[in-house]
Amino acid sequence: MRICLIIPPSGFLLDERVFPSLGVLKVAAALEAAGHHVQVEDCSGRPIDEWIGLPDIDVFGITATMPQMPAAAEIARQLRDLYPHARLILGGPHPTLLNASAKRGVTRAKAALGQLGHLFDVIVCGDGERAIFPALFALDDPDADLPAIIDADDPASSLFLSKDDLTDAPLPARHLIDLASYHYQIDGHRTASLIAQLGCPFGCNFCGGRRSPFLRRVRLRSIGSVIAELRHLHNTYGYTGFMFLDDELNVNTQFLALLDQIIALQHDLGAEFRLRGLVKSELVTAPMAERMYRAGFRQLLIGFESGDPRMLVNMNKHATVEDNTRCVETLRSAGIKVKALMSLGHPGESATSVAATRDWLLRVRPDDFDVTIITVYPGTPYYDDAVATEVPSVYRYRAANGDDLFMYATDHLRDVNFYKGVPGNYKSYVWTEALSDDDLVAYRDDVERDVRTALAIPYPTAPAALSYEHSMGCR
Repeated sequence: MRICLIIPPSGFLLDERVFPSLGVLKVAAALEAAGHHVQVEDCSGRPIDEWIGLPDIDVFGITATMPQMPAAAEIARQLRDLYPHARLILGGPHPTLLNASAKRGVTRAKAALGQLGHLFDVIVCGDGERAIFPALFALDDPDADLPAIIDADDPASSLFLSKDDLTDAPLPARHLIDLASYHYQIDGHRTASLIAQLGCPFGCNFCGGRRSPFLRRVRLRSIGSVIAELRHLHNTYGYTGFMFLDDELNVNTQFLALLDQIIALQHDLGAEFRLRGLVKSELVTAPMAERMYRAGFRQLLIGFESGDPRMLVNMNKHATVEDNTRCVETLRSAGIKVKALMSLGHPGESATSVAATRDWLLRVRPDDFDVTIITVYPGTPYYDDAVATEVPSVYRYRAANGDDLFMYATDHLRDVNFYKGVPGNYKSYVWTEALSDDDLVAYRDDVERDVRTALAIPYPTAPAALSYEHSMGCR
């Protein structure tokens, strides 16, 4: 079977050639291991029309995050015209989170999932490495009802990958894309991305996947398999920089042992690595920070989100302002820089809470930061637990203390709504009783200007770094 997997463009980014989509490359590796002929068309940074016109293909598989979905839909429409006999599969975070929300009975998620059925023959939700095979079987079955939903986002399903499955899986098929065209550096070290674990156990109300086992349940690869991938990336491609895309590295109970093995690997290779990743603030300890520095970490990204205690409770962050302050101090003492990831637009957000966030940044003086306005995605409590208001296409989420968050309904096949945007070009789809959508944009811009000016932190100028940082959270 001739299969083409497609990575849609991400036109909302300044530079799309930062890190490749590993999910697609993991599915491609599974298909190759099963003997299928597979190719990957990487549309990152390329006009859609540039690659249309491939040789005969039996099946097209398209992955999509939420903000990629309009481009993915356009690709599907063109493929229908150009390859009338080919079948189309959609996978990735977008259908996975829609399905998770729909399974909870959320009406607008059900409607959005139904829209996808008009464009695609099969929709894969959750882990794709095994689910791709029943998806292909459904396409090959003349009696199958299409569109079909292959739900691998269920721990009881044999399609849901265990930690042993993740350990034994072939490495992502990076050889199927132009890897050299991707450019990202950490402290001058050419950098590749990898995933050591899946899932974050915390229940932040704004975060995509909090209602999806695929993204909620922690599944750890073995330390040996992670070290083998690092060795492979160094020996095959020459990488000495590595970005861990794990939601929170230090939820791994074996994290210190992994760090020890990374240190040992560098000694064995005679190389010096530079590493970057995300951690959960209240789990950071002094011994952990010291070990991370020895392993090559020089900067960490941390979702502190707010300097206001009420906002941290409303978003269910499970970290206090004091936890976050202590985290910055601990990492700074170990020689590790901190990039603070902050967000506005939570239930009850007001001028007072925004000022608390600004003041906290000025007080702890992170080495870098960004501040964004939240986007409410399916699969988040903010979306799933929101109710329709009397105003058409407007929904309201109410926190336990009565604080409200209002949001516009969006068309996922048309609206490119992403979690983090380019400074100065933000659009808000949310508002509170105290702050309108325009107010949130103005306050966001003010906070960034005030803090960058006071701390002498320049605005990002490198397109690769800027686009990557502002794509994080695009589930």
